[in-house]
Amino acid sequence: MKINYFEDTDTALFHFSEKEVVETREVSENVYLDLDSAGNLVSMTLEHAGEKADIEKFSFERLKEVAN
Repeated sequence: MKINYFEDTDTALFHFSEKEVVETREVSENVYLDLDSAGNLVSMTLEHAGEKADIEKFSFERLKEVAN
């Protein structure tokens, strides 16, 4: 996974795979999903990321198990 943040447009682009994008779906006014030919998620665009998602406080944590 790779994340690109474009400060000039306050846009975050989350890359989940390197597959070819064949369709883009608008989820809301600021969220777009890019899908491959099988309908799998390739990337997601979040516009106004700083304003809508507080992107400056982003963190990542991998959890080995989820408690029941």
